[in-house]
Amino acid sequence: MSQNIYGRPYTVTARGPVLTPCAPHDVLARLGDKWTILIVSLLSLAPENRLRFSEIKNGITGISQRMLTLTLRNLERDGLLVRHYFPEVPPRVEYELSTMGKSMLPALEGFTNWIRSNWTAIEAARQNFDSREQDRD
Repeated sequence: MSQNIYGRPYTVTARGPVLTPCAPHDVLARLGDKWTILIVSLLSLAPENRLRFSEIKNGITGISQRMLTLTLRNLERDGLLVRHYFPEVPPRVEYELSTMGKSMLPALEGFTNWIRSNWTAIEAARQNFDSREQDRD
């Protein structure tokens, strides 16, 4: 019998529940990478949700040019942002959240609120775990 948990399909078997692989796994991996949420958040702050490459790079501490390029390409490929090219001298490129990218902002806010609410407990759990692991050694 096929069922869903948090929108993810699974089947109950004699050995227990089995998650069904599906396309959203790729999307979750993209949204969970180190830079995507920061880029989307920064674009959400910009006028008309649009920034140039250098403005994004300057707004995110520690991101390399290569990682920014790759992340922007992947976000464009997934339809979360739109790349605008202006054939000027020198050429100008701006990145803007798409309608779909903007629709992700409430979910992102919920997720970051959850992290903020639980961060102290997560840190305490990590310290507790690390302490127990040290005692085992």
